[in-house]
Amino acid sequence: MLKKIQLIVSLTLVFILNISVVVFANQVDLGLQSKSAVLIEASTGQILYQENIHEKLPPASITKVMTLLLIYEAVDGGRITWEDTVTISEHAASMGGSQVFLEVGEEQTVKELTKCISIASANDASVAMAEYIGGSEDSFVGMMNARARELGMENTNFVNACGLDADGHVSSSYDIALVSRQLISNYPEISENATTWMDTIIHKTRNGEKEFGLTNTNKLVRWYKGATGLKTGSTGKALFCLSGTANRDEMNLVAVVMGAPSSSTRFSEVMQLFDYGFANYSVLKGHETGEVVGETEVFKGLLKTMPITVKDEVSTVIQKGSRNDIEWEIIINDAVNAPFETGEKAGEIIYKLNGNEVGRSDLVTIDSMEKIGFAGMLVRVIEKWFG
Repeated sequence: MLKKIQLIVSLTLVFILNISVVVFANQVDLGLQSKSAVLIEASTGQILYQENIHEKLPPASITKVMTLLLIYEAVDGGRITWEDTVTISEHAASMGGSQVFLEVGEEQTVKELTKCISIASANDASVAMAEYIGGSEDSFVGMMNARARELGMENTNFVNACGLDADGHVSSSYDIALVSRQLISNYPEISENATTWMDTIIHKTRNGEKEFGLTNTNKLVRWYKGATGLKTGSTGKALFCLSGTANRDEMNLVAVVMGAPSSSTRFSEVMQLFDYGFANYSVLKGHETGEVVGETEVFKGLLKTMPITVKDEVSTVIQKGSRNDIEWEIIINDAVNAPFETGEKAGEIIYKLNGNEVGRSDLVTIDSMEKIGFAGMLVRVIEKWFG
């Protein structure tokens, strides 16, 4: 049988009350001019506002969110390092549009090229990194599309690594929000580049060295309190696009607009989405990862019991305005069989708001344990009968 412990949070505990469950529909019409727009909360992926979020549209340079994700994943996976040297090819140097004017044969580090992509939206740097990771831009584009499928980006097809207009190169605001969420959640350090207003690189060519200035294309980093990124884009077909990210009061928001009629409109509408999100919603967090919430009995272990902790912190978005109580239920298995490693599943914790489940996490052992030997078992039996 399973042990169940149910707890109801009182007003004196640390959770934020005076809230209600998010209704997955727009509470207001923001009157946006962009063709497509979405606002999501990053820790949960819950949609807070939406307009035509699955419409396939040319994404321009917000394509580079995927390019950046694959760069960070390649570094994280040990396939490349930030200090690797990349030699610029003729193909990469030939990219038009937004660029940092890399020359054929020029060498730059992965770190510097990534900075150029994040700050200056450099097409030439994007293609150079695509070739370095994939062997060719076409191969890298295949990796982009494969990763898009893994993330559930159902309305996306990439044709290039930088976002220049091309037949069949499409995405949606929701899909861009998905990959943006993945990037900022797994690699929050991206904000170091994404919020840098001005910087420089050093061009190193056969003609010597010269400094080149970088200016951030994302005006949010100067205009909006709490902005953390992320990527702009504009072409003749795409018009003006923006994937913006911001953090306030421990809530991370991702707002994406596509097909805005002007550059100023994309920024004002993303800020409008942020204002709406921060004004109307909060994030409710459960127990922290690693927090001890009880103990489990151990069968044939060196110890009779073992503390158990929460494996994953659970978050849910709640709407501000009305009072509700959060409750959780702890379900602990009868016993864990020794031997076992750290992190052995020993039960679950289930969170509910207004009676509706809003999340759950495994409960796991805080440490490993060996199986008790014969001598230890004999001592335990003697203690039981004569102790």
